[in-house]
Amino acid sequence: MAKSTLPEVWLRGPLKGTPALLQPVAHALLQAREELDELMNGFPDELLWEKVAGMASPGFHLQHLTGVLDRLYTYARAEPLTKEQLNYLTAEGKPTNKTYTTIELVSNFNNQVDNAITQLRGTEEGVLTDFRGVGRAQLPSTVLGLYVHSAEHTMRHLGQLIVTVKVLRNK
Repeated sequence: MAKSTLPEVWLRGPLKGTPALLQPVAHALLQAREELDELMNGFPDELLWEKVAGMASPGFHLQHLTGVLDRLYTYARAEPLTKEQLNYLTAEGKPTNKTYTTIELVSNFNNQVDNAITQLRGTEEGVLTDFRGVGRAQLPSTVLGLYVHSAEHTMRHLGQLIVTVKVLRNK
């Protein structure tokens, strides 16, 4: 896959239909998706669960990126996590009977970014400062806090994934 010659997403202008205050969140998620897609293109499935220096595997990061977006956007809607979401959280990065492929895990992440962008577009700016409880303890946040954290957390894990994948590719 050829490296994009486009400027970073945030330099391409406003995203149609996305509230102005949520543009940076949408830009960050779309940038992460582009970088992740390029990074993982052709990544061997047999290296998905390899760890470097005891750090998390690429498979974990891919599962976690998808799961975190799902959970944070659920909280932003003021909904509790479902049993399926809690099971997914527990299973992130753990061995299962299912064999995952790089393409499948990347596709899952891309779909979750699409879901996040759809939710951002449907968010009224007037609710951005509304309280949202996080987790069983209902720790205090806001709709905007959850959205901003989703972008920050995604980029943090993407950075870790970049290093891990580059080391594994060069072993």
